[in-house]
Amino acid sequence: MVTRVRSKATNKLKILRAEKLSAIPWLVHGFSTRAGGFSRAYGKSDLNLGFTKDDSRAAVERNRAAFLRALGTCRDGRPLPSVRFLPQPRAGSKGKLDNPSPLITLRQIHSDIIHCVESPPAAPLVGDGLLTATPGLLLAIQTADCLPVILVDPKHRAVGVFHAGWRGTVKRIVEKGVGEMFRHFGTRPRDLKAAIGPGIHGCCYAVGAEVRTKFESQFAYATSLFREVKESDPVREKYPLLFLTARAPGHGELPPKIFLDLVEANRQQLLAAGVAAKNIEASPLCTNCNPELLFSYRAEKGKTGRMMGAAGIRIDQKRVGPLAPE
Repeated sequence: MVTRVRSKATNKLKILRAEKLSAIPWLVHGFSTRAGGFSRAYGKSDLNLGFTKDDSRAAVERNRAAFLRALGTCRDGRPLPSVRFLPQPRAGSKGKLDNPSPLITLRQIHSDIIHCVESPPAAPLVGDGLLTATPGLLLAIQTADCLPVILVDPKHRAVGVFHAGWRGTVKRIVEKGVGEMFRHFGTRPRDLKAAIGPGIHGCCYAVGAEVRTKFESQFAYATSLFREVKESDPVREKYPLLFLTARAPGHGELPPKIFLDLVEANRQQLLAAGVAAKNIEASPLCTNCNPELLFSYRAEKGKTGRMMGAAGIRIDQKRVGPLAPE
């Protein structure tokens, strides 16, 4: 069942959180929006979290710092207990912390490649999924229409984040993510909690016939993921003789538009992997329908920022000592 994803604002910065995940005391998670940042490249005060060609690095770093602060606060703005993240060395720093950032991200390539991390990587990672059971690591993927998916194993204290566009979905990235969590942590699918963040929905996600063909080659339920809408052309309707062809029935018709329900495609994968339907939440927000709140590659014709879906495990004060809150 699709449930609400709760919105929270801190100094105009808005984070979306899944209700079921918010009930897990050791988990830090959230889906960013575009509100309340320092970027000017895409409008006013945008929270762009990606190092895009249009935005300045300084603005993005300020945005990321603000996002981290907001992730570590309660609804009333008070700091959450035991929220500290381990710093991540930059590539080429030889282990030295140069402007340290706790975010562990990927160079995303629309793949099914998933990395399990136990410590901050010294070099950039390439792929579309991240897993960890290490407290203090904050995993994040970037989106601007594709779906951010968070998986949490409450019993083994493990988390995973995944970038699921149509290519990654055809490659079964979230289904493989469930399998990888079993392989690394012993996760049982029925114990998992899943949250699908904001992305482009079936109302707006027009795709080509080749995309439908790829899905039909992989999933028995593929036909239920697509709908067709017959296109209308006022010029053709007013002057039909201009479009006469030699083919029956006598008129050249426009092909129907095909729309893909990417949210349902990933929900079906989670169900097929053994995740209970009651443990799957999905944001009702479509990025293409809400460009004032969310970045959308399609709505903004390619010139847009990036949001993040992030998850991490709070550092336990008793185990880490100096890194815990004073």
